[in-house]
Amino acid sequence: MSENQNLLAEQRRTLILDEVRRRGGVRVNELTRKLGVSDMTVRRDLDALARQGVLEKVHGGAVPVVEASTHEPGFEAKSGLELTAKEDIARAAAELVAPGTAIALSGGTTTYALAHHLLDVPDLTVVTNSVRVADVFHSSQRALGRRQGAATVVLTGGVRTPSDSLVGPVADQAIAALHFDMLFLGVHGISAEAGLSTPNLAEAETNRRLVQSARRVVVIADHTKWGTVGLSSFATLEQVDTLVTDSGLPGEARAEIAEHLDRLVVAGEPEDRETPGEAPGTAEESG
Repeated sequence: MSENQNLLAEQRRTLILDEVRRRGGVRVNELTRKLGVSDMTVRRDLDALARQGVLEKVHGGAVPVVEASTHEPGFEAKSGLELTAKEDIARAAAELVAPGTAIALSGGTTTYALAHHLLDVPDLTVVTNSVRVADVFHSSQRALGRRQGAATVVLTGGVRTPSDSLVGPVADQAIAALHFDMLFLGVHGISAEAGLSTPNLAEAETNRRLVQSARRVVVIADHTKWGTVGLSSFATLEQVDTLVTDSGLPGEARAEIAEHLDRLVVAGEPEDRETPGEAPGTAEESG
């Protein structure tokens, strides 16, 4: 990390968290030198990250939090993490959506960010098991009135999880009866060995139904999800058509992903990794 007095708090904290995870721990004096900021600024950043539950403060520094595979952070805890990456991913993913298509959005903070970028795409049918995602569309329609071409939103029923997703038999039955052109799937973890995974068993089953009902599966996940494994796997990488991630994904991970997926889109970079013959940023065709 190079010295930069003008780094925003969010950028500093992202760099700090990446350094903690990469090295297994850092000291305050190391971070002050690398970031070019004061001891007090680093300690405030560590306090903020510790409150979010993503690292643990120790005497003189910080270490990663070792989470159980069953640990499921709440929506609010996750919403403050990797904000720039999620926004870049959401913007890139929105370019894949063609007007007039039927799409599904799973629960999660990245799909929540994507929903905001889909408000102006006309004539969408949006199926979601996320209360938060549905609220994005409903709030827009309440504020602006239902305009011609506004999205039709189908919210499944079910039992609410800590991340404000609706899961369980009611959600599963509703999803199984539907067919959508494209699924945008947020994940707790993704790896070559475990595929896509979540700490919530009921959510895993609902996500399986979403994958089964979709013609194309697009995973939207920031780089911190790579290598994370939850309690229950619900899809293999071979079941994913496209992964949209951010530029923080290491080169070795990109190479490994490319062995399993047809298409890798790295948001925020000049050129995306594409399958042969596919132009960057073009909308997926449906029908």
